[in-house]
Amino acid sequence: MQKVLLVGAGQGGTTLLKMLMEIKAMEIIAVVDIEPDAPGMQLAKKLGILTSSEWKPLLSNKINIVIEATGSNEVFEDLLKCRSRNTVIIPGTVAHIISNLINQKENLITALKDITHKHETIFDSTNDGMIVIDDKERVILFNKTAERMTGLKKGDVIGRLIEEMIPSSKLPRILKTKEVEMNQEQVLENGLKIITTRIPIFDDTGALLGALSLFKDITDIVNLAEEMTNLKEIQTLLQAIIQSSDEAISVVDEEGRGILINPAYSRMTGLTEEQVLGKPATADISEGESMHMKVLETRRPVRGVRMKVGPGKKDVIVNVAPIIVDGILKGSVGIIHDMSEIQTLTTELNRARQIIRTLEAKYAFEDIIGASEEIKLAIEQAKLGAKTPATVLLRGESGTGKELFAHAIHNASDRKYNKFIRVNCAAISETLLESELFGYEEGAFSGAKRGGKRGFFEEANKGSIFLDEIGELSANVQAKLLRVLQEKEIVRVGSTKSIPINVRVIAATNINIEKAMADGTFREDLYYRLNRYPISIPPLRNRKRDIPMLAEHLIRKLNQDYGRSIEGIEESALDRLVAHSWPGNVRELENVIGRAMIFMKYNEMEIAATHLPELAQNDEKKSGGKAYPIESAGNQTLAESIEQLEEVLIREALNKHNFNRTKTALSLGISLRNLYYKIEKYNLAK
Repeated sequence: MQKVLLVGAGQGGTTLLKMLMEIKAMEIIAVVDIEPDAPGMQLAKKLGILTSSEWKPLLSNKINIVIEATGSNEVFEDLLKCRSRNTVIIPGTVAHIISNLINQKENLITALKDITHKHETIFDSTNDGMIVIDDKERVILFNKTAERMTGLKKGDVIGRLIEEMIPSSKLPRILKTKEVEMNQEQVLENGLKIITTRIPIFDDTGALLGALSLFKDITDIVNLAEEMTNLKEIQTLLQAIIQSSDEAISVVDEEGRGILINPAYSRMTGLTEEQVLGKPATADISEGESMHMKVLETRRPVRGVRMKVGPGKKDVIVNVAPIIVDGILKGSVGIIHDMSEIQTLTTELNRARQIIRTLEAKYAFEDIIGASEEIKLAIEQAKLGAKTPATVLLRGESGTGKELFAHAIHNASDRKYNKFIRVNCAAISETLLESELFGYEEGAFSGAKRGGKRGFFEEANKGSIFLDEIGELSANVQAKLLRVLQEKEIVRVGSTKSIPINVRVIAATNINIEKAMADGTFREDLYYRLNRYPISIPPLRNRKRDIPMLAEHLIRKLNQDYGRSIEGIEESALDRLVAHSWPGNVRELENVIGRAMIFMKYNEMEIAATHLPELAQNDEKKSGGKAYPIESAGNQTLAESIEQLEEVLIREALNKHNFNRTKTALSLGISLRNLYYKIEKYNLAK
């Protein structure tokens, strides 16, 4: 027995409830309506059926059929969304028709089984009112529908004159005229408006036996016409939605033959209706398996499958779902997405993010390019450090991306919504650095601003401050910085008042701080304060497997900067880049790729080896062209040996370029500022 939930207890719902009560194969579980006084709700209570104002708590796997009789599209769509796989949702109009058909079928079967009562059963089961009079104008047939519509009982009417019972009846006139009257409008004594057809009845000899009246409630006809109109409107609306949708839609029947496509599908695939409709589901596939056929076999939906469709081999992603009606598979519907559009949107989104970050001078860990174990280790250490308030010391050669790490650490910390102040300790003169870091009071020195000035540490309160090239601080500034790290307070220049601050310090250096401590140029106590959480960023020569990824990223970045559209880099050019030692690290790599792009012709789309500047002088030691004498490793540390070799290389480059520092820095792949620092460090001034 089918368990039924009726949603809607208005006039239509009440009619359906009465019909359903007469169907033995269905059990009404509950009737739902937001109006507790609705006629169907009152009838259900009389019949002992559960009533409720909410249908969702009643919806379960035990419900086989839900009949929606509210006429609301929203309720119908909500029922479709919330139903289980075993539940069928039937619109009220369809349920009404099905119920009528079932009633008629059962009545016909009963009539066939019991031939003696067939006429009465048929007359009583019809939805039309039926009245028959004999030639004496007396009622000889009065079916149940006539009882319901007139309000009269069959026992009170049979054998009585028709004009006594229904004065408005025109059947006596038919006995006189012996003519048929079709579809005549009539108002019964109870005010019900009907449409009736009056027919004279003759025997085989042509003798008049009586007259028949068949009539129907005009309200039912109007309602049926409205329901049919609504169904047509819904069908038209669905077709308009499908045809106007920008999503490509493809529908096949249960055998996998195309039955519907929309214009968006034709635009995407380049296939017309003649090439798809009635054809197998594989007709539009260039590469890949038909998801329509897979869904028809498994009766399960599939999502996010990539394939190529149409003569142009369009790269797409498809989502396909089965169409199941009353548990029977009727076909499948597919939604097709153009991968090129998705890729374009993704690229534009990434470009927008890069532009925003450039404008705000902010980076995240996603901006650090690399898949080597060395860079992954540094990133994981930085992510762990970002979650703590500890001071971070970033160590690495010039051009390795220390500032990028500093930005990422700040953005991954709980201070990311506060200020991030960057200070290059080597770019500010020693006389100004103290006042810039800690601020000054009015009149602290000549030229001081009226009212004084807040320093970088005050500006960064509750945020982070990035101190780049920390090794360049003077002894006096080092002492003040130590106080900040120890006491969490600063004293402005020209003041004795302490100002408490809450700042997370991220420091960076490319020098050997341990050697600086040994030389007495860097405070040991400050070193231990800064070195609480050190992170070593590997040089590019130690992670050469990242060079292809970095090159691709830098090409996209420089395309945006230079207004170019370079698509990539050739293998031969990549081999040259990988073979280079990169003393200037990622910064040098960016300079080399940028220089190659500048000198490329606008019709050239890939960087070739011929576009790259001369890198040979940086690879001399790899090629065996020159050997540099350094002391034995047993007599000095590795760091001291590297510094000794660095001094020799810089001296040779200076001599080669006649002490032109700009050309020297360019040839070495380091910044001019870094070159000045190293010339002073190794006492190489001319």
